[in-house]
Amino acid sequence: MWFKRTPRNRRLERGNVLDVKLRTKEVRAARLKLASTALGVAFGTVIVLYLLWRGGVWALDEFLFKNDAFAVRELDIQTDGSIPVAQLRRWAGIKPGDNLLALDLARIKRDIELVPMIQSAAVERVLPHTVRVRVTERDPIARLELPQLQPRGGVAMVSYYLDESGHVIQPLPALADTAARLAESLPVLSGVNATELRPGTAIVSQKVIAALRLIAAFASSPMSGIVDIRGVDVAGTEVLQVTTGQGGQITFALDRPEEQLRRWRAVHDYGQKNARAIRTLDLSVVNNSPVLWFSAGAVPPSLPKPSHPLSSRKKHV
Repeated sequence: MWFKRTPRNRRLERGNVLDVKLRTKEVRAARLKLASTALGVAFGTVIVLYLLWRGGVWALDEFLFKNDAFAVRELDIQTDGSIPVAQLRRWAGIKPGDNLLALDLARIKRDIELVPMIQSAAVERVLPHTVRVRVTERDPIARLELPQLQPRGGVAMVSYYLDESGHVIQPLPALADTAARLAESLPVLSGVNATELRPGTAIVSQKVIAALRLIAAFASSPMSGIVDIRGVDVAGTEVLQVTTGQGGQITFALDRPEEQLRRWRAVHDYGQKNARAIRTLDLSVVNNSPVLWFSAGAVPPSLPKPSHPLSSRKKHV
């Protein structure tokens, strides 16, 4: 027959099928064993790492962070101003017996610098038992007096102080008497927007910053010791109105304080040679300095200027 089928060996076919099934089972078993081994190794690694971590934490606590050998026994605090050391200790929040290595120095530094009277602080460990703190206080150069409502009713004048950078300072209640004496020695700023006065933050008004630069420059200028600045009005338009203790009214531009102070000295010297004193002087005009005079004999003598109690740089150890 043309289409006669060739007989097949069915025994051979069944053998091949059984052989394939056997190899598949072996592969599956090998894969399962490999996966189980990998899972066991991973789990064991995690357990070992966890135990090592817990052991490390225990060792650090036992030998360092809870070791009495590193307990704080001395708190060395120095400040360049007048804040009592006892107050600085409270702000630092460090207690005798605290572990020196466990202290958060960044937190201590931040807490101290949050006080409006403090400009900067440095905190460091000195092994094995000492914490060293160095404080730089803000140096007030001007003051403001504004009415403020009192909790029990009524209105009272409250003093704020500004350093050269414009940061607002309020002295501690313990330094109230010292602050009252300081108020007599610092020039008064007027025309300042009360909404800008937030203790610990800097005033952003350009006129106030210009007034503070002028006051700071005056301290080392040729006019220092000859006259004294009693007040600076910043309410004017692009000028500063300065009142002296001798009754003079001096107008300044917002920039170039050093150059204007030199011109003031030149005009003052000219008046002294002619037995006259400055009544009004406009230094905001660049090419001219309009001036009005009065007789030098009519000028009231300048009162002695008190020292700055809050800004006296004395070390407290």
